[in-house]
Amino acid sequence: MTDEAMDPAAVEEATQALAARVFDAARNGDTDAIAAFLDQGLPVNFRNAKGDSLLMLASYHGHAALTGLLLTRGADPELVNDRGQTPLAGAAFKGELAIARLLLDHGARVDGAGPDGRTPLMMAAMFNRTELIDCLLERGADIVARTPEGATARDAAAVMGAAEAVALLDARLAAPR
Repeated sequence: MTDEAMDPAAVEEATQALAARVFDAARNGDTDAIAAFLDQGLPVNFRNAKGDSLLMLASYHGHAALTGLLLTRGADPELVNDRGQTPLAGAAFKGELAIARLLLDHGARVDGAGPDGRTPLMMAAMFNRTELIDCLLERGADIVARTPEGATARDAAAVMGAAEAVALLDARLAAPR
């Protein structure tokens, strides 16, 4: 080993560079690179300084193949980041229907809420993601769940001016259960 290889600052710099490559690969959906990192021993629930897991980054950025790989390798679909967001909430926010289905198929809680009490259904409603609303309701989402302040998914949609979501939720609320 060279003196440079033993230098703690050089080791730290190399470690940070490797971590940056890993997280960039997750954000960019580089399934082959992430598979190789996992095969070399990278923990499947590896997280960045913001608490974003590889699964959070892959699902938030709409990379279904990578999301599927991580889930089949044992990634935790309930692992929250430092803002209390789950991968399912991120998928709902971004309108990633295929990702939401993958996460739900691998154990994500349909009504899993962060510290603010917002469920994935509320996130989908806020941003007028009607296909996601249908999916979440079909998977058992609680249409009348409330945040600690008392807001429902319908309330969240109304506040954000998400007219289609309001109409969809009103129709579902009016339908016999």
